[in-house]
Amino acid sequence: MLLDPLANALSKIYNYEKAGKREVVVHPSSRLIERVLEVFREEGYIEGFEREEGKLRVRLAGRINRCGAIKPRHSLKKGEYEKWEKRFLPASGLGTIVITSSQGIMSLSQAREKGVGGKLLAYVY
Repeated sequence: MLLDPLANALSKIYNYEKAGKREVVVHPSSRLIERVLEVFREEGYIEGFEREEGKLRVRLAGRINRCGAIKPRHSLKKGEYEKWEKRFLPASGLGTIVITSSQGIMSLSQAREKGVGGKLLAYVY
């Protein structure tokens, strides 16, 4: 049963990455999943993705050690960046957290530059 499509998509990506596959098809797709994958691509964790008939074909780069959805989606205030990095990432400067804010979906480092808060969505390292 699909209760959280984002969590299911990230779990499938992680499993295919660990199996050494170069490509994974994620379905169902949504704009939220696409935006999270865009952040992953900008950070260099995936090579890219293509949308086709309600599915996403994701090209893996072999750089993901762990990724997943953050549940529950905790609120992030603009001064609490380090607190959440310590909680979800293995070391400072290693990996990224994806958040949603009033200015769109972005990485935690972009949120720090813009000085915005939001809700935590996913992590990757």
